[in-house]
Amino acid sequence: MDESLKKTIQAERLYLILAALFIASLVSGNLIFQKFFHWDFFGIHTFELSVGILPYPITFLITDLIAEIYGKRRANQVVLAGLGATLFMLLILSLANWAPATDWSPINNETFTKVFGLAPAAVAASMIAYLFAQLVDIRLYHFWKDYTNGKHLWLRNNASTMTSQFVDTASVLSLLCLFDAIEWELFWPLLWSGFLFKVLVAACDTPILYLLVYLCKRHFGLKGNEEIRQLEGFTNK
Repeated sequence: MDESLKKTIQAERLYLILAALFIASLVSGNLIFQKFFHWDFFGIHTFELSVGILPYPITFLITDLIAEIYGKRRANQVVLAGLGATLFMLLILSLANWAPATDWSPINNETFTKVFGLAPAAVAASMIAYLFAQLVDIRLYHFWKDYTNGKHLWLRNNASTMTSQFVDTASVLSLLCLFDAIEWELFWPLLWSGFLFKVLVAACDTPILYLLVYLCKRHFGLKGNEEIRQLEGFTNK
């Protein structure tokens, strides 16, 4: 097999894997969001967070990696695919909630509705915030990439992610309060905890992004600010 064709196939396989991880993280976060937990950060601060936030930073790490290696267009494609997958999940949940449970069902109607009944409003809020935040993240990432001529990966990773995470956290909490899913008095404590947690995660995932970008660029022979779509022989150029 021609080496260029082999690299093209590998690049597409990696893209599909990253897209699958992105969609799985996004959908799972929207399914489990109703459980909240406390996390004592070395006695400095106690976070009050939804467990739905745990897989969510992974989505920003993946879009940053795709934007760096594959370009803005393919990063936007993954974002839209995640939106479509979540809307499909919302349809399935609505049908499942509508279907009456049998007398012997281990999960009755009341329990199912209690766990998933808020999903339509919450997912709608999450999707509006998510789409806005992800598009902000990708646009800012490429702004800083072009501005620095491909240098300072840590700057574009953290600047884009932290800004978009604040947009996402503030947007989704505002919409959840409007939908009466949570009380307005919880807005500021949850905004502070959620954003601070995401900032810490964004800082921690920077070495991971550096490693993944290094490995991908070395494997695919990318130089400097180069992306896969710019290489001769790749199908997505």
